[in-house]
Amino acid sequence: MTTLLLAAQAAGGGTSMLILMVAMLAIMWLFMIRPQQKKQKEIRNFQNALQEGSKVIINGGIYGTVKRIDLTTNKVDVEIARGVTVQVDRNFLYADAASQNTTNA
Repeated sequence: MTTLLLAAQAAGGGTSMLILMVAMLAIMWLFMIRPQQKKQKEIRNFQNALQEGSKVIINGGIYGTVKRIDLTTNKVDVEIARGVTVQVDRNFLYADAASQNTTNA
């Protein structure tokens, strides 16, 4: 990238090329990086606020209810069917099933 800027400056269009590069980076940050960071922050806040009895969706798309949270090992027991409990890492719980639109049309 540095060589590209040096070549543009040598050609005489250094300032306009630099302004164009800065504008492209700003647009990329605004439309791609910032929304992804906001989404990751929402997911992290949800994972930190987990409570027993919460309706969740496991990363693989399985719906369940949190039965037990072990903060020392960062594992969560999720009941996916009556009497069927799976243990998953807390980082794989990414959505609150109660807030998702789960109605079938």
